[in-house]
Amino acid sequence: MNEKIRAKKVRLVDDESGGAPQIVPIEDARKLAEERGYDLVEVSPDADPPVCKVMDFGKFKYEQSKKTRESEKKHHVQKTKEIRLTPKTETHDVETKIRHAREFIANGDKVMVNMFFKGREIVHQEFGRQTMDRFIKALEDLTKVEKPPRLEGHRLSLTLMPK
Repeated sequence: MNEKIRAKKVRLVDDESGGAPQIVPIEDARKLAEERGYDLVEVSPDADPPVCKVMDFGKFKYEQSKKTRESEKKHHVQKTKEIRLTPKTETHDVETKIRHAREFIANGDKVMVNMFFKGREIVHQEFGRQTMDRFIKALEDLTKVEKPPRLEGHRLSLTLMPK
């Protein structure tokens, strides 16, 4: 920036004049920037000759930090949220769990629904499958099934992901 640029000649990009970049001596570029009350900023130091731009450096840094903050906001790491059930989970409780799953999906997370069978409950797997089907139907507008309901030991598992 300004006095720190060591090249003898630079390719000057000037937004105000609107013309094509011109190769000018560094002193002329510094004078032009000083006359306008701006800074001479080295945009591309690796080019031959280096590309410099007449701009307000403080504003430039602010805009860059704003862009990086904005891109960080958009970047969301997808997590897998777990919802645990049993075959004896009551209807209203299942509705509440579906509402929680809807919130997780809206935040862009995957949802893993696990139904745990204890003891002889494993004999009545149809109750678990009915509940899993209810989950799929209730959330079909927001999700797609990543892993269909599958029995693994004493656990019936289903994974849903956002569309």
